[in-house]
Amino acid sequence: MASPQVIGIDLGGTAIKLGRFLEDGTCLEAFSLPTPQPALPQSVLATLVEGIQSLQTIDCQAIGVGTPGPADAQGRIAKLAINLPHWENIPLADWLEKASGLPTILENDANCAAIGEAWLGAGRSFQDFILLTLGTGVGGAIFLKGELFVGLQGAGGELGLLTIDYRGPVCHSGNRGSLEQQVSAQAIQRETNKNGAELAQLAQKGVPEAIAYWEHYGRLLGVGISNLVYVLTPEAVIIGGGISASAEYFFPTMQAEIAQRVLLPSRENLKIVVAELGNQAGMLGAARLAWQRLVRKLS
Repeated sequence: MASPQVIGIDLGGTAIKLGRFLEDGTCLEAFSLPTPQPALPQSVLATLVEGIQSLQTIDCQAIGVGTPGPADAQGRIAKLAINLPHWENIPLADWLEKASGLPTILENDANCAAIGEAWLGAGRSFQDFILLTLGTGVGGAIFLKGELFVGLQGAGGELGLLTIDYRGPVCHSGNRGSLEQQVSAQAIQRETNKNGAELAQLAQKGVPEAIAYWEHYGRLLGVGISNLVYVLTPEAVIIGGGISASAEYFFPTMQAEIAQRVLLPSRENLKIVVAELGNQAGMLGAARLAWQRLVRKLS
């Protein structure tokens, strides 16, 4: 008899990642599908169901899903996804349970990534840390005393929506000059007409404009992190998401900005590290959540 498994899903604005996981985090199978555009709820549901049906699900006992926005405290409803159209109070867990027959739980995608990093990645050594995911948007998660902090209604830790320039670009949240509008992949594309990977290649070749942009990017990110450090004084800040692959180009100015802005008692022994789990972090964290909140509860 095969070992019991769960499905972990990371629902993103451009790709949906799905995988099957054992209880120790071993990934047995994983792949990604493009997120339908426009990413309307029913279109995304159809793609999710297609992906789940493509997995070998005979031994799967539950599904965990990371969604790009807050879920309700019970993990049933995707309350809002500001970068996906018409995503407001979507009962995604109910929909997937009806389609798959498997108990399902939802959580914010950055929270899932933090759960994964806390379990098997860069967060293993820390009880108090912040995770920022730099991708299509900017997600955030907070671990305090070894536990994920989600606030009273499950929507705490939306760190990407913190304001760093009150006159800056308008955010889909209604805010202006949010961290997301300064350091997301969308912001990079808007400001340079290139994506992060292209800019990294140019910086590697020594192109001055690309190097200067990454230095500017690091300073902006450093401003946002400085605000968070003053509030939470964490042991570590973990930088994940696709843009973290270019960390060598923006970490120096980011760290210099934090050192300049944050008083030593608030940043003493602060570690700033790159996430270790790459594209699997969100799936892995969603799977971990399914084990903890669904499978063990049922057994």
